[in-house]
Amino acid sequence: MAAVRLISTSTVHAANDRASSGRIELNTWDIRNLQLGYIQKGLLFPKPKLPLQYNSSGNMLIHHLKTSLSHTLHCFPLLAGRLATTQHEDDTISFFVDCNNAGVLFIHAAADGVTISDIIKPVYVPSIVHSFFSLNGLHNYKGITHPLLGIQITDLADGIFIGCSINHVVADGASFWHFLNSWSEISKGSIYLSKPPVFQRWFPDGMDIPIRIPQSCVNVEQNNEDFILPPVRERIFHFSKENITKLKAKANAEMGTDKISSLQALLSHIWRSAIHNRSFDPDQETNYRFVVGARQRFQEIPDNYFGNAILGTFVTMKTKELVEQGIGNSAWQMNRIIAATTGESFKKVFECWPASPSFVTLSNGDALITSSSPRFNMYGNDFGWGKPIAIRSGSSNKFDGMLTLYCGAEEGSIDIEACFFPETLEAMANDQEFMHIVIV
Repeated sequence: MAAVRLISTSTVHAANDRASSGRIELNTWDIRNLQLGYIQKGLLFPKPKLPLQYNSSGNMLIHHLKTSLSHTLHCFPLLAGRLATTQHEDDTISFFVDCNNAGVLFIHAAADGVTISDIIKPVYVPSIVHSFFSLNGLHNYKGITHPLLGIQITDLADGIFIGCSINHVVADGASFWHFLNSWSEISKGSIYLSKPPVFQRWFPDGMDIPIRIPQSCVNVEQNNEDFILPPVRERIFHFSKENITKLKAKANAEMGTDKISSLQALLSHIWRSAIHNRSFDPDQETNYRFVVGARQRFQEIPDNYFGNAILGTFVTMKTKELVEQGIGNSAWQMNRIIAATTGESFKKVFECWPASPSFVTLSNGDALITSSSPRFNMYGNDFGWGKPIAIRSGSSNKFDGMLTLYCGAEEGSIDIEACFFPETLEAMANDQEFMHIVIV
């Protein structure tokens, strides 16, 4: 495939002065993500019909998207700002967002001759998709000098790809899609947002604000500069609502319960196949890492809270136990861990972290990690010319064992983007027990 061709680069600012003042003190859930990369997700659309695309004065679509983005930033001033720090006299440091309306990166590019089919038909996600995103290779701590949001519009032969990169210190997956949902609303003509964001960070009662941590703990740049993207590939596995329902029934029947969810059964299914096809030693321990949301566990945190409100947790099992005991056992282990993660669990981690700070990092290879959620509104993003036909992600935070969850285009279906070394993906494709649930 041809390389992506740059057409223009610009900075988009919020539409008025509201975004030019104020600061938002960041909390534990935000600061822990300094070492990760930006969240990168994008939407693939069919090409808009004329005259939306061009007129005599130039590309009307790009002008429209820039204008609607500027109006959206009026409602999301945090994203037009920059990360900032305060150095304190006791050799501690705190982090905040300076809402200075420095602006967001906006790139217009073209993938000449590349079609929608070239993106969605191959077995593996084409590597050119990674070029549909801006701010590639940046870690979140770079948000001090780089935009917190980058948008890239890439013209295809018969389509448009809208790639969005957001700094993970200021937003989690729910907030990422909250922003995209809002931008698409405004682009389509809405004056008011159906879900206005709340930016004020949550802190436990009595906690000192801002959160100060030792400066010696924040040498994040040295810890990350040597990371090199491994030679992994990505494949989208599609699971229908009907097949997911069958997996759920099977998992619950194996454990004599009705509490295992559809998603827990599905994740157990893919975990077993991935570990089996990695040829781990039977006695080797393997971890499945996933996040639990705080919005559903705190009355003080509203659904429209814009920031990070998640807590990572994990299940550990021996390879032999995982592979030989069916999907019910591992799904039940996930269920119990999630049930035990209460509001008090979140508070304890939150309050203890400043005394002994640690940052979320990429996997060391013995674990699977799930990101994103099929509950996010992805296919509802209509910017004015129809809904997307596919979702894809960038190169950020990719490693052997990353599973990214998307809702499927059909109601109740789920797509899982599996990122593994090629030999693992090939072995999974030949795993009949795994593939008989996959829609090819």
